[in-house]
Amino acid sequence: MKTVYYNANVITMGENGVQEAFVCEDGSFIDVGTNERILSVYPDAAKNDLNQQTVMPSFLDAHSHLSSYANTFLQASLDEAESFADILRILGKFAEDRKIRNGEWLIANGYDHNCLKEKRQPTKEMLDDSFPGICTVLQHKSGHFGVFSSAALRATGMEGKDDDGYLKENEYVDAIKKLPIATGQDMADAYKSAQLAYASYGITTIQEGMMVSQMIPIYNMLLSQNMFMLDVVGYPQIADADKFYDAFPQCNDTYYANFRLGGYKILMDGSPQGRTAWMKTPYEGSTDEFGVSNMTDDAVKDAIRKSITDHRQLLAHCNGDMAAEQLLTCADEAATVEDLAEIRPVLIHGQLLATNQLPRIKKYGIIPSFFIAHCYYWGDTHIENFGYERARKISPAGSALKDGIMFTFHQDTLVIKPDMMRTVWCAVNRITKNGVVLGDDERIPVIEALKAVTINVARQYGEDKTKGSIEPRKNADFIILSDDPLTSDPMKLSEIKVVKTYRCGKCIYERKL
Repeated sequence: MKTVYYNANVITMGENGVQEAFVCEDGSFIDVGTNERILSVYPDAAKNDLNQQTVMPSFLDAHSHLSSYANTFLQASLDEAESFADILRILGKFAEDRKIRNGEWLIANGYDHNCLKEKRQPTKEMLDDSFPGICTVLQHKSGHFGVFSSAALRATGMEGKDDDGYLKENEYVDAIKKLPIATGQDMADAYKSAQLAYASYGITTIQEGMMVSQMIPIYNMLLSQNMFMLDVVGYPQIADADKFYDAFPQCNDTYYANFRLGGYKILMDGSPQGRTAWMKTPYEGSTDEFGVSNMTDDAVKDAIRKSITDHRQLLAHCNGDMAAEQLLTCADEAATVEDLAEIRPVLIHGQLLATNQLPRIKKYGIIPSFFIAHCYYWGDTHIENFGYERARKISPAGSALKDGIMFTFHQDTLVIKPDMMRTVWCAVNRITKNGVVLGDDERIPVIEALKAVTINVARQYGEDKTKGSIEPRKNADFIILSDDPLTSDPMKLSEIKVVKTYRCGKCIYERKL
């Protein structure tokens, strides 16, 4: 049955600009236009008067980690911890509530040493003293390092590879793979909660941005039970890629039970807030601290060639300008511009991508997906780590826009919540927690920030024929907002809430008033 939504402020994100009404049928948009025309052409359709509310296409997640976020619903949250004492208090209550005993696991996520009173990493000694015999793990908010108790180090085979319990980058990733995985109803409930959280922020397509082989049985369970209410696009790490494509042939670039495999992922460096992003010049206060390189040139070129041979997209995690340089150099040596255009490479994060690298980004058709919210969440830390002049150019969306480069934005959830309007606010204002403007010349207009979380993401996924704008023949995925972002005070963009989220014409989330 056709349904007309009228008397609205419809930001189509398409060629029709801002309109007043649209029509849905069988999960798709079939028309959009003025109230007068739509109501006269579809007199027998069901009517839904939106009373001048603002409507736009649903948000699309350009990069995050669904499974890691789902796990947070089963772990202690350290998001609010401001000191070591807070960490121990939160862990203690979590362990007591769940009756965690010796030999069992106590896992927490979301601490950030930059935000702690001590301004340093916790230690295994601290965890051992408070939770003797318990396998205790603290996962840093960046997802690149963490602290393990002695029991946890032994259980993961990482004893002796740590610095007082601290593991980073490859060692940390290897250890995390060995953590116990929840099963059964607990796991199913966690994925349901995670998807509802994404939907509450207006997101209808999610990314699983780093799949490892240990996740294959989980996804077998999720698909067999039809657990996905939202579309999910998965990118296995390249070492495990063939295992995933063999395990899920029905998901080979085509959605099955709302899941598809989108290509491959490589991890080339670390994170700037942890001083592990790979840089050309040293971090502030150092002459020999350049961050971490995770891959050889040959490995990067092999990944590019495999993506081209298999006709699959490549996502490359690059935070530092040296990591970006490695990707650009390897792309030049391993492929033609035409080959690269086919696989639509995505440079994930691009925090310290240099503006003088942008011409080659454009030449090779690489899509930068900026973690633009760093401007607010870690902008002050970046000033400490890089100095103001380097920090002011993080996530250079303004320069990319001037150079005619399409880009997207993401939250890297679980790192931060998938709050798209907060991300739009960050891109438009570029203000740190301490109120510093982090490069006013890199600010972008609101409409461009909205493109970076809608139509541009659809293009990144190669799904712009079905998603990203309110236009005929596209999926009827849309949201109703509490205010119009195009006319709101730019400083109040983050206060705009998603009132309702629709997927294929059906309301899947409604904010409780």
